[in-house]
Amino acid sequence: MTARARIRDAAIRQFADRGFAGATMRGIAAAAGVSVGLVQYHFSSKQELRRACDDAVVERFGSRLSRQAHEGLLSDPDVMAAVIHAGEPLARYLARALSEESEAGNRMFDRLAEAAESFLSTTWPRRFPPGSRDAADTAAVMAAMHGGLVVLNGQVARRLGVDPLAPDNAARIGTAMSRLYIALGGFAESARAPVLPEDLDEP
Repeated sequence: MTARARIRDAAIRQFADRGFAGATMRGIAAAAGVSVGLVQYHFSSKQELRRACDDAVVERFGSRLSRQAHEGLLSDPDVMAAVIHAGEPLARYLARALSEESEAGNRMFDRLAEAAESFLSTTWPRRFPPGSRDAADTAAVMAAMHGGLVVLNGQVARRLGVDPLAPDNAARIGTAMSRLYIALGGFAESARAPVLPEDLDEP
């Protein structure tokens, strides 16, 4: 790994833990095991360093989500949990970005929604025609549901007594998500659920 990449990854962890305002160039340098001068050689300002972190997080998370959507696995709770836990520092950075409504947060939410829309239109093309408002609306809500676990990780941790973004808890979070989807599926099939016109001819 290059010095630039090592600095960037250390900055991702520092920004995730301390926030953009709380993280310092000196602290980032110490975490990366380099001098402050080397950090400033590669990144002229903390703002420039944050943009590099934003780009890296969007690219890494976005590529994982796009791959899951392409393989038709985006609705699999275990897969979604694995995506989050495989990039724990990225998830914590993303939580900060989304809660601050930053440029990175906006781009990441767009990638979440785009991946969800691709999955919906590929899996149920008649119910969610590509480019339709129904597909876009449902994808936005789906992205918000999945992103909520990341953004509200502190509240979830308080209720569960464990950190939902810690790798050791992936199975527990995946199980809870599975139960939720099963319950929603049961509700949709019950007499209480409204019958949508497009459901009448859905195989």
